[in-house]
Amino acid sequence: MMQALPPPPPAVSAPPPERSVGTQDEVRVAAALTDARVRVDSSFSGASIVLYGAVFNPGDTPADVVVVVRGPEAPVRLVQKTRTFGIWLNSRPVLFEGAPGFYMTASTRPLSDIANFGELRRLGVGVDHLRIAAPEERRTVTRYGVRDVVVSRLGEDYLDWRRAVIRLKEATALYDTDPDGVSFVDRGLFRAEIELPAVAPTGQYFAEVWLFQEGQPVSVSNLTLTVEKVGIERDIYEFAHRRPWTYGVLCVLLAGLMGYVGSRVFRRS
Repeated sequence: MMQALPPPPPAVSAPPPERSVGTQDEVRVAAALTDARVRVDSSFSGASIVLYGAVFNPGDTPADVVVVVRGPEAPVRLVQKTRTFGIWLNSRPVLFEGAPGFYMTASTRPLSDIANFGELRRLGVGVDHLRIAAPEERRTVTRYGVRDVVVSRLGEDYLDWRRAVIRLKEATALYDTDPDGVSFVDRGLFRAEIELPAVAPTGQYFAEVWLFQEGQPVSVSNLTLTVEKVGIERDIYEFAHRRPWTYGVLCVLLAGLMGYVGSRVFRRS
């Protein structure tokens, strides 16, 4: 005698698929990096990273994209050659604190065509508007009838020293400005390349992707990039910073040993 089969379990309805929130009325920019981590070893000769993204622009007002990449800050020490009694001597060193070790801007057009001077200065976009802390030494003067005005000891020469910092960084490809560095590959889709030289400092980098309309910033996307040492280079770097005295003594002993071995080899030959 056949037994009746139990009824099938009730169907469980699948949850609806996730959908993005509508952005029909929102002007914004979204961006990402092809690689958010760069590994530096003895064979590192630089890296090229692609930054890509999309512009959501429901209106007819054209938009510009500006990419700003800042590296870890580090002090910059400068000296100036001065001629004294016919002899060229180094001036008193000037130490700038807080200068980015790497700085790059890429845009769809020249920055001066995208926004005015005041807006770029407020945002710190562009090497001309880069915030570089002046030397800590200060002095008080009287200017335009106002007493106790605090200024840098460099005085009116501050801008010349600041340009020297930027010029030296540009010479080593650590500072770069590309007015055509952002290109649209399709409707609303753009890309830009970040070129890291072999001398790029290690640490955390910050990327800002600005969207401008009619000279005003309307959206920004923030990204991070890590450049780190790997392998034996990282071990030596960390040991040198954790135990600098021991590292220095070992370097002296190693140099003495190599000198002794070299003298013995050349003496026999």
